[in-house]
Amino acid sequence: MAERRHPDWIKVRAPVSPEYFRTKSILGELKLHTVCQEACCPNIGECFSHRTATFMLMGDVCTRNCPYCAVAHGKVRPLDADEPRRIAEAVAKLGLEHVVVTSVDRDDLEDGGAAHFAATARAIKAESPAARVEVLVPDFQGSFASVETVVASPIDVYNHNIETVPSLYRNVRPGGNYARSLAVLRHAKTAARSSGKRMFTKAGVMLGLGESTTELLEVIGDLRGVGCDILTLGQYLRPSKEHIEVARYVTPAEFAELKLEALAMGFHHVEAGPLVRSSYHAWEHVN
Repeated sequence: MAERRHPDWIKVRAPVSPEYFRTKSILGELKLHTVCQEACCPNIGECFSHRTATFMLMGDVCTRNCPYCAVAHGKVRPLDADEPRRIAEAVAKLGLEHVVVTSVDRDDLEDGGAAHFAATARAIKAESPAARVEVLVPDFQGSFASVETVVASPIDVYNHNIETVPSLYRNVRPGGNYARSLAVLRHAKTAARSSGKRMFTKAGVMLGLGESTTELLEVIGDLRGVGCDILTLGQYLRPSKEHIEVARYVTPAEFAELKLEALAMGFHHVEAGPLVRSSYHAWEHVN
């Protein structure tokens, strides 16, 4: 079967701005990984040009092998204790006001890397007190203790992606569990409230993998049901021929309709569109 061609609304221009190259240079100098580069994000030019990036902790190799993801999987390396400091330095050099920090899955670690997330948040705030810190975390294999470690750190947004509808988890996200991810988001909200902390929770879903609209709306409702404040909806794009195929391309009009449906459920903010990713325009989500 011939490779499905991207529709016109998916196409983006190659990055050429000076700020793009400056951001790329700073990240290279400090030997930092970003999901923008490792996951082949189509918005890398726009985000780098705005002097923002989604930092990726704990290396560029994942312990899971999700068939939709471009990040490498295999043998992982020990944690780099100096990584939080270098990320804080990059944040300061770039003058970021909103920082997104994610990671590969590290199921080899007892806490899934929660303490490393917390250390990074503390380092960023120490260097740039006014910067908002958003973390996009794995499910920590359902460990509430790990969730609490991250929530107790100086973060402003706790993000965990649901990725797809329950019926597609076996094929799309075999290492994940839908109910577990919902429980993680619920507990993050509960832990923040218990400590009197004002913190947003956030989740993202990829479209075009074969889900029905009914299934998608049920997922959106489930997310709102666990107190999720911010929702991102974007088109799945196949990183290579070795990854799961795109079932269909969702039109911009459909994304606009889904946004209205989600807002009507009570979300604080909904970012929906073909090129939307978890951290796309993240600085606008908490205003």
